Amino acid sequence: MSEKISVVTGASGHVGYPLVKKLCDSGEKVRILIRKDLPIFDCFNAERVYGDVTDPASLEKAFEGAEVVYHLAGMIEIKAGNDEPVWKVNVDGTKNVVEACKKCGVKRLVYASSVDAIPPLPDNQEMAEIYDFNPDNLEGTYAKTKAVATKYVLDNNGVDGLETVVTHPGACIGPYDFKVSSVGEMVRMFVNGAFPVTLTFGAYNFVDVRDVANGMYLASTKGIPGHCYILTGDVMTCGELISCLAKICGRKDPKIPLSLGLANAVAPIMEVYYKALDKTPLFTRYSIRKLCSNCNFTYKKAAEDLGYAPMSAEQSFTDMVAWIKENEPKKKK
Repeated sequence: MSEKISVVTGASGHVGYPLVKKLCDSGEKVRILIRKDLPIFDCFNAERVYGDVTDPASLEKAFEGAEVVYHLAGMIEIKAGNDEPVWKVNVDGTKNVVEACKKCGVKRLVYASSVDAIPPLPDNQEMAEIYDFNPDNLEGTYAKTKAVATKYVLDNNGVDGLETVVTHPGACIGPYDFKVSSVGEMVRMFVNGAFPVTLTFGAYNFVDVRDVANGMYLASTKGIPGHCYILTGDVMTCGELISCLAKICGRKDPKIPLSLGLANAVAPIMEVYYKALDKTPLFTRYSIRKLCSNCNFTYKKAAEDLGYAPMSAEQSFTDMVAWIKENEPKKKK
């Protein structure tokens, strides 16, 4: 009997790394698709294939003999003016993954979509899984690309023997933030005592990357083919998040309030500043609009079908701060 092979695209991402760890810890034979050699994977017994989702030949090489493919590679883009590569990676790349899975006889594809692919309902109504994905109902390139890609994955369920399952993670937090997410930038500023303001607006649904990784792993064995699963956690207002970080870091809550109006005024300047530094912006005009939209997602279906049970956001942020301090020690003045 041949050994089960699981392949992960986007292995170096915030969710990809803990998923590779989960698979290796579970004793599976793991193969990762990466664009260049990274020392962060030296601790894992994982086969490396070099390439990316825009290169079909590299995908076929990576998927050969695989039973399960976890497709996480994508561009989480909140900056304006970068539409073409986002469409190329998130949509064309996902289509390449699906076609390579069918060509290589992969049994199951587990796709990491996003809650951003689900149109927000008014009046803080609870939002569950949907199966009609229309980019015209969404704002922002990232959300639109995720909707188009999700539809393609679902449309190919059952084609050439491929089973597809879609997951919709919320805003990912927790350790292993090697590439520095926008939330990770805020946490790092807090760790270094460089975040003097509190936000008087907005909220979001946060989920630990380890819980998303576990949810995707469960979806590979328990998920119903052709179904979607929302993988979210706690809703926190921005004020609650900042108070939580202050408590974890042993600091007092910042006293300077940043209003929605002021944030909108500063955002364009922040976008230019971070673009010049080639770093993840703390916030942008798009991310501010997202913070002010409905984030009341339910993970009831994932809990019932998969046994999904996320940790608290406070625990996740506590672990994230500890990881940052251990892996990125504060520079001495």
